[in-house]
Amino acid sequence: MPESLAALEQQRSSILTQILELGDFRSGSITAINGRCGKPNCHCHQPNQPVHGPNFRLTRKINGKTVSESFSSAAELHKAQREVEAFHRFRQLSQELLEMNERICRARPVADTLSPEKKKRRKPSNRKLHTK
Repeated sequence: MPESLAALEQQRSSILTQILELGDFRSGSITAINGRCGKPNCHCHQPNQPVHGPNFRLTRKINGKTVSESFSSAAELHKAQREVEAFHRFRQLSQELLEMNERICRARPVADTLSPEKKKRRKPSNRKLHTK
C-alpha cells in the first residue's frame, strides 16, 4: 500500500531536522601513520626497535588537491573525529533526503504541481480569426 503524501512529507521534515541538528562537520578521513623519521641516529632506524607512531592525520581534498593535517593534541584528534563522523552522517542523511524527495515527487498528483495562475489560464483557440 503506497504511503500518503502527508506521511512522506513528515518523513522528509524529520530528515531535515536531523540535518539541522548535526552541528559542526567536515569532510575527510583520519588515518594513523607509523614510520621512521629522518634522523639516522634515532632509535627507529635500529633493528628490532619500534617505529614512531601512531601519528593521526586528517586527509581531505581542497580545490582538487589532497591536504593532510596533523593534530597537536588528543583533544584536537577527538574533535576532528566527531566532525568527520558528523560529515558521514550528513552524507547518509543527504542520500535519504534525495530518496524521500523522489518518492514525494512520484506520489504528488500532477494537478498539485500547477500554480494557481496556470490552472486558471485558458488555452488559446485553434480557430482562425476572420477579418474583412
